Formats: sequence, C-alpha cells, structure tokens
Amino acid sequence: MKNKMKMRFIFLCLSFSLMSCTLVGPDYKRPEINLPNAYHQEINKDNVVTDLSMWWKFYQDPVLDELMDKALKKNVDINAAIARLEEADAYLQQIGAALIPSVDLTSQGNRTKATENGIVPSNFVKPFRKNFNVQLGTSFELDFWGRLRRAKESARAEYVASQYSKDTVVLSLQSTLASNYLLLRSIDSQILALKDNVGYRKENLELTKKRLESGLISALDLHQAEAAFNNLSAQLSDLIRQREVVSNQLILLSGDMNLNIPENRMDALVTPPIPPANMPSSLLESRPDIKEAEQIMIAANANIGVARAALFPNIILTANFGRESAELKNINKTGSDIWGIGLGLTLPIFDSGRAQARVSQATAKQKQALSYYESSIQNAFKEVNNALVSLKEYTEQENDLKLTQDAAKKAMDIASNRYKAGYSSYLEYLDAQRVYNDASISYIQKRQLRLIASVELFKSLGGGWPIKLENN
Repeated sequence: MKNKMKMRFIFLCLSFSLMSCTLVGPDYKRPEINLPNAYHQEINKDNVVTDLSMWWKFYQDPVLDELMDKALKKNVDINAAIARLEEADAYLQQIGAALIPSVDLTSQGNRTKATENGIVPSNFVKPFRKNFNVQLGTSFELDFWGRLRRAKESARAEYVASQYSKDTVVLSLQSTLASNYLLLRSIDSQILALKDNVGYRKENLELTKKRLESGLISALDLHQAEAAFNNLSAQLSDLIRQREVVSNQLILLSGDMNLNIPENRMDALVTPPIPPANMPSSLLESRPDIKEAEQIMIAANANIGVARAALFPNIILTANFGRESAELKNINKTGSDIWGIGLGLTLPIFDSGRAQARVSQATAKQKQALSYYESSIQNAFKEVNNALVSLKEYTEQENDLKLTQDAAKKAMDIASNRYKAGYSSYLEYLDAQRVYNDASISYIQKRQLRLIASVELFKSLGGGWPIKLENN
C-alpha cells in the first residue's frame, strides 16, 4: 500500500512539474506578405458557392466526370502521395508516444554456479544459486524544456504538410487530366470539321472531273482540286495521330488501360463562368501548395526549439515494481516484492559546438522555409494573373473567330454557287474553302485555349473561386 502511495505521489509531482515547464524556441507567427492591391476588394457573398472541390463538373461532361473518378482511385502518383501521408502519420504517432511514459514487463530466471576463486568462494555459499523475478518498469523523459513537445509540433506540421502535398498532387492530376481531355475534344472537333471539308473537297473533285470531261474547264482545275483534297486528307491523318497520343496520355492519367473515348464535338462542353474582376487575393490561401509551404515553415520553426532544448539538461525518471525469489514457487508470497525509483540527468558540458551548430542549422532551415513560403505566394499570384489575362483575351478572340468563321462560311457558299454557275474560276472557290477551313480550325483551337485557361484558373486558385448562382 505504501509503495502504491509513493508511486502516486511521484507521478503527481511529475504532472505538476510538467505544467510549469517552459517551451524553448520561438512560437510560430504567420508572416505578413504584401500582395498587390488588385484583389484586395471584397466580392458580393450573396448566393455564393464556396465548395468547389469538384470544379470539373462545371463543364457538365459525364465522360470527364468518369475519368476523374477513375484517376482518383487508380492513379499511381496519388497512391504514392497517400503512402507518404501514412508515413507522416506513423511518425507523428511515434513522436507523440514519447510524451507518454513507456511501460515494459520483464521476466527472468537463472541458475548460477559460484567459483572457488571468486570474491565470495563457493566454500562459504551454496555452489549453485537460482533467481527468478518478474517486474513492471517505466521510464519517462521529463520534458522541462519542451524538446518533445516541439518535436511533436514539428511532426504534426509535417503530417499536415503531407496532407496538403497529397492535395497538390490531386489538383495537379485533375488539372492535367482536364486539360488533356479538353485537348482531345478539340482534336475531335477539328477531325469532324476536316471530315466535313474533306467531303466537300471530294464532291468538288468528282464535279471537277465531270466538268473536265465536258470540256468546261482545263486540267489545271483538276490538279488543283486533287492537291486540295490530298492536303486535307494528310491533315486529317495527322489529327488522328494526335488523338491517339492524347488518348494514351488519358489512359496513363486515369489508370484505365482499357479506356476508349468515342469522338464528340467540343461544343457540348459548357464554359465555366468567368470569375469576378474584384476577386480577393485571400482566395490564394486555399491553394494546397501554399498551405503545404506554411506547414513546412511551422515544422522548421518548431525544430529550432528542438535544437535549443538539446543545450539544456536531459532528465529521465525511471521506476520499477515486481517480485523476486530464489524459488519460483515463492514468487507470489509475501516478502518477494521489489521496487526501485531512479532519476537520471545528462548535462552537455563540452561538445565542440555541435549542439549550437544544430541550432544555427535549424534557424537557417526556418529562413529557407520562410523564403519558400513567400515565393509560393508570389508565384501563385503570378499564375492567377496569367490565367485571368489568358481567359479574358481568349474569350474575346474566340468571339471574334466565331464571327470570322460565320463570314467565311457565307463566302464559301457564295463562291460555290458562282463556280457552279460558271461565273468564277475554281481557284476562287478553292481559296474560299481554304479560308473557311482555316477559320473553323482557328475557332476550335481558340475555344480549346479558352477552356484550358479556365482549368488553369481553377488550378491557380487551388480548385476554384466563389461563384454567384444566377436565378433562372
């Protein structure tokens, strides 16, 4: 009973001692980063959607949705990021366990023979001795200077950083997959447009042959028609090759080796709403890479405390309680109790400056982490600006090219009628076809760039921006 009271008293004193312990090292304070004033205005928050973790659904494409689902389950980069997260979690548990006393059960039984030439000759003691013992032992480092708590603070920040690192990998995968899918749809639209134009050229080629046989035109017109037809056929073949390359990339990203995506025009895709011009810069804080950089800075800051704590004494408390007897049958009898309490102290006296060098090293790493954090924010602001400019300019260019395509289509129809009526040469009609074909391809490619710019904006903002819902 007295032994139990002593143990309780010791741990009670230990608890009060820990409550009065001091944490060495600097406490973390988020640094102030000066950003340009372009996004410091508040936006209207009425009817705003802020959960944009599934931002790709704004394109309203079931095939894209299915590809995203597959990628999140099968992509090897995500699986590797998850494994790194599990590693960080295990390390955090390991560090956290150091703050709790460890308890071990030990058991031993031995039989020894005394020598005649020993300190106690066997003439005075029994030549053979037996000893059995079983005991519980505990050891605990008194964290007076906060070394273990700073280590746990660092490990926790590294674990959270691993979470954000995984989110960065996921967002990068999603944006890459979406961009490749939009490229695939752009190629599909170009293929379908060229197939239409190849059809026109084939009809014209047959018509030209008949007109040549009738003596209405010269062989020059026929050769021009054949050259135009073969040129478009070659362009179509190259687009089919490009489609295969992009399809293989989507197979890799989605992790589906049996992936087969049928052709479909890009017109079916919905263009996401353009973000408000007064979008606040605080949205950058939702980027996982910026969050990761801050957690790395928190971990580095805590590691300064770990290094500084090594300059102070290290105190370890040990205790054990059990039973011991010369005969195994008596080990549970009264009088077999054993116990012990110990206090160990290690004070660094001279280490040639190694401990202080570790403090300097930790401080330098904290400065590196701060610079990396600032650089991440500045780079994010640049990426948002670039994406906004690209989206704005591509939108205007797409609208202009749509008008160009419509005008070229009308001009081609007029040239076709004039050629069939014999009012113009085939070269004039061929040139009108070429202009329309180029305008169609340019419009499709510009729409592709506009949609990919919206993906880049989603990515640069960490997944999306608040979008006001319009009432239908």
